[in-house]
Amino acid sequence: MARFAVTVLVVLQPGYLPWLGYFDQLARADLFVHYDDVQFDKNGWRNRNRVKGPEGPVWLSVPVSQPQHGQRIDEVRIDNRRPWARKHVATLTQFYARAPYRDAYLPALADLLQRDWEKLVDLDLAVIALISGWLGITTPTRRASQLALSGDRNDRLVALCRQFSADRYLSGDAAQGYLEPDLFSKAGVDVEWQAFDHPVYAQPFGAFVSHLSAIDMIFNAWAPGRRLARREELSAALFNQQAACG
Repeated sequence: MARFAVTVLVVLQPGYLPWLGYFDQLARADLFVHYDDVQFDKNGWRNRNRVKGPEGPVWLSVPVSQPQHGQRIDEVRIDNRRPWARKHVATLTQFYARAPYRDAYLPALADLLQRDWEKLVDLDLAVIALISGWLGITTPTRRASQLALSGDRNDRLVALCRQFSADRYLSGDAAQGYLEPDLFSKAGVDVEWQAFDHPVYAQPFGAFVSHLSAIDMIFNAWAPGRRLARREELSAALFNQQAACG
């Protein structure tokens, strides 16, 4: 099997319309592994995210068939008996009516959401790829379900670092509760915590709300044609863009 010349590896579960921190890690990685062969977490981020409406944050949720105990993310099916895609597009159209860049991005997103999706993971990965393209992120990706992995959570992550010759593992801060840096160190891998500095940008409907879906920032503040420089953090990129405009 061909090997990547990897320095920084990121492993994250795919999500629906992920937040900015997700794409920050994607941009900073040399290789990004979609962790789609782990257990689906009900009421997590795999099938939902938030956008901002007149009364504050609102959930956009993709209905899924009742998952079986222990069902993996890549096995979960969408419940298409409900017109979820049409409702999501209508909500985005309404909430972002005053967003300066909505019309540049929403048609492509609406077309994608309203295709015939059966598995949640396929929808999530397609959405992630679309948003990555808007941000100019070109990091190569793999799916964990297509790799031979075994062991507990830390063992699997260390194995991925070894498989792709990574010497640094970039992780979100929330993983500090379970990640064991010593195991990575023994494998010659340094653990780096993301420490994402969420950017503040112009939003409608009152005071700024952070940690929404990345499309909130894109519709409101990411001018078409803007491209993220390699290794440049999204917060810094957005600040530089605003400074240039000001």
